[in-house]
Amino acid sequence: MDNMDIEVLRHSCSHIMAYAVQELWPGTKLGIGPAIEDGFYYDFDRKEPFVEEDLARIEEKMREIISRDEPFIAVKMNKDEARRLFSGLQEDYKLELLKEIPGDEVTVYRTGEKFVDLCRGPHVPSSGSIKAFKLVSLAGAYWHGIETNPMLQRIYGVCFEQESRLQEHLRNIEEAKKRDHRKLGPQLGLFDIYHEEAGAGLVFYHPKGAVLRSIIEDYEKKEHLRRGYQMVITPHIMQAGLWKTSGHYDYYKENMYSFPIEGKEYVLKPMNCPGHILIYKSRIRSYRELPLRLFELGTVYRHEKAGVMHGLLRVRGFTQDDAHIFCLPEQLKSEIQGIIDFVFDTMKVFGFGSLGIELSTRPEKYIGSEKDWETATSALEGALKERGVAYDINHGDGAFYGPKIDIKLKDALKRTWQCATIQCDFTLPQRFGLVYADADGSQKQPVMLHRVVLGSLERFTGALIEHYGGGLPLWLSPVQVILVPLKEEQAVYAAETARILETAGIRVKVDGRNETLNKRIREAELEKVPYVAVIGGRETENKTVSLRKRGAGDLGALSRDKFLELLEQEAGERK
Repeated sequence: MDNMDIEVLRHSCSHIMAYAVQELWPGTKLGIGPAIEDGFYYDFDRKEPFVEEDLARIEEKMREIISRDEPFIAVKMNKDEARRLFSGLQEDYKLELLKEIPGDEVTVYRTGEKFVDLCRGPHVPSSGSIKAFKLVSLAGAYWHGIETNPMLQRIYGVCFEQESRLQEHLRNIEEAKKRDHRKLGPQLGLFDIYHEEAGAGLVFYHPKGAVLRSIIEDYEKKEHLRRGYQMVITPHIMQAGLWKTSGHYDYYKENMYSFPIEGKEYVLKPMNCPGHILIYKSRIRSYRELPLRLFELGTVYRHEKAGVMHGLLRVRGFTQDDAHIFCLPEQLKSEIQGIIDFVFDTMKVFGFGSLGIELSTRPEKYIGSEKDWETATSALEGALKERGVAYDINHGDGAFYGPKIDIKLKDALKRTWQCATIQCDFTLPQRFGLVYADADGSQKQPVMLHRVVLGSLERFTGALIEHYGGGLPLWLSPVQVILVPLKEEQAVYAAETARILETAGIRVKVDGRNETLNKRIREAELEKVPYVAVIGGRETENKTVSLRKRGAGDLGALSRDKFLELLEQEAGERK
């Protein structure tokens, strides 16, 4: 079954769910019910809130409708007929949707004797075509995603063409719950984001989380410098005029925080690119300086609505590994290829072997000329083709100032995470009047590449935690070794061992609490520490440690030298 067919199946399943809800609770009003990745949802307006127990009742009614094998019948009608129909049914949201549909003809689908829905289709021939589905969760959702609109009740479901695929997906859902970074982060002492006093969507890194963040940042800094980037730092607030020149003020204002200072409007930066542009403009540039690669771990702030924030994946303040490359037009393709190689190399280091690539083209709202958009799109696509990597085209989903390549990593559960992006931009250099002195002394405009490798460090950290289920590889683990002396007499030897490991750059903790050995080992396992080294009288006498490895159990006794050699070798492998 191809993507279009599975979308039709899932959308049809959403209609069957809505049909079942209205049979169970007549008078429930319908919102929208699209197909989404792996499934579908439908939004309902019902006086009484749905509860988890209702999902089983709805599923049972859906199976009854499916067993009746009722056809999906498309009916064409003009808008006046449709308005009369949905007015009679008191379907207020369908009447509102009618106003948004261009033209005078609409399609209505009927299923069974009573169920009718405004929908352009297509659908499967009949309800009996649906074989494998499951309702999975409830949520609230503002109508049209606008907070001032009514809050509707959303029911999510999953749907597949085969029962075996459904069962595999449900197993992955259960595993995903165990790996949820929103639970594991606080549980492992990495971060929290739920301080009411501070506000929603703002991350607080605890000591272990700060160590993890520092490890990621240190890797990034070294790799960028090694690949010819220059590090910069730009202010967190800048005057609104800068964002008007860039176009963000017109195209992105609803996501920006602005405030007055001494009679002038300032903006808390949502992007790093204008700051990098000002650094480029700080003096006259020669063609010999290009490509100029400016890199910043830049913290940005975006006004995300309360309903869309989600753990570390969608927050209001986050840090990007942001870089902007100013180059000659003839350097464009090789620079794009260099970024692609950088992304692939980095994802491999962090343990992500499977990547998906999308090329996003010009959206409806854009700035710049069609010719520049064509040139930029051609450069991105040409770089992908020369690298021989597979990619999909995402029509109309480019940034307002240029097309882009999105590289999505796949985790251990085969879920995709948006991280790396490469955007090609002729427009901002023009709007800011960027030039370089060419070999003949004339002034010409450079091309600008916007790119991130990991993307939001917050989102990437969330992906890392879920990919590894919190059990990070040794080189990323905030605490790599816990030393557990059995008795107070072994405390001196444990402290001496800790100093040896710390001198070698190993992150170590001594757990000398007056607790049982089993309890201390169990707590170390819950903290997902890679190694626990137990120290008793025999180990102290023989200058050894009794070693336990996460996931492998007891490894027996090792000398301190052999233990250090093991740690250094494993940490150096970075995977």
